[in-house]
Amino acid sequence: MKLSILKVCSTHKNAASLRRNSKMGEEMNPDDLNSDLQILTGDCRELLPKLPAESVQCCVTSPPYWGLRDYDHPAQIGAEPSPVQYVENLVKIFSEVRRVLRKEGTLWLNIGDGYARNGGTGNCGPNAIVGNTKKLIQKRNCKVPSCWGLKDRDLMGLPWRVAFALQADGWIFRSRITWVKKTAMPESVKNRPTNATEEIFLMSKSPTYYYNSEAIREPSGANLRNYWVLGPDTSGNGHPATFPRELARRCILLGSQIGDTILDPFSGSGTTGVVAQELDRNVILIELNPKYSKFSKERIRNDNQKILWL
Repeated sequence: MKLSILKVCSTHKNAASLRRNSKMGEEMNPDDLNSDLQILTGDCRELLPKLPAESVQCCVTSPPYWGLRDYDHPAQIGAEPSPVQYVENLVKIFSEVRRVLRKEGTLWLNIGDGYARNGGTGNCGPNAIVGNTKKLIQKRNCKVPSCWGLKDRDLMGLPWRVAFALQADGWIFRSRITWVKKTAMPESVKNRPTNATEEIFLMSKSPTYYYNSEAIREPSGANLRNYWVLGPDTSGNGHPATFPRELARRCILLGSQIGDTILDPFSGSGTTGVVAQELDRNVILIELNPKYSKFSKERIRNDNQKILWL
């Protein structure tokens, strides 16, 4: 696979971790690692194995939700015929993430849920257009094959199914954080409450890991709770599923130090990268869709970074 790489020459001075690990495989030039931030365009299932083992301190990411949106690529995660395959694919991907994490590294994972629709034609899933970059279908009522004993209109519990599958694969499941959205997506349902929360899971590679509890405190000075009320991203970057900068900021501050390397294998419009650079971290972003790689480029350029196409 031919890789598309953006090389970033940053004004930040604290860039050490990525340089200490200068071999990424024959398809990548080691000189490409002499920058604070890299944007790799391609399938993370093919790119992650090329990253050096134990070269990343912290992974902050949000994979595409199953059956929700079409990101204009046939190989995208989230377009599998079954949510079972979706979970299996994520387990394989995050096994590679665990390999590239340092022993004291952490994973901060945001995943959304959906409802099963076992009758009718359905309006999301692999047999229908679930949305694209021009027109988004916000419904998560997904026609799914018979699996997990799901019944019509069942909440699938996808975040927890992924979390428990990762736990079984070797991750240490340390915390569940509830992200409460200040501006939730409106729903016309009349038989249940409107969804206004999503899950963020903190997982570690080892029993002993880096966590800076002093980085963020409650107004009273108490330890940060696992209940985060956050507003939407207001950058206007054009990506349909951008999580708030403050969400990325908290995860990065809690899980890393200045000069560490942050990874996002589903980088979208680059929110993780923008925030990590602001916090003097090195960054590796992987994005399947070249359009969103370019979005990332523009966002970082607007954030006073100098970017050159290789």
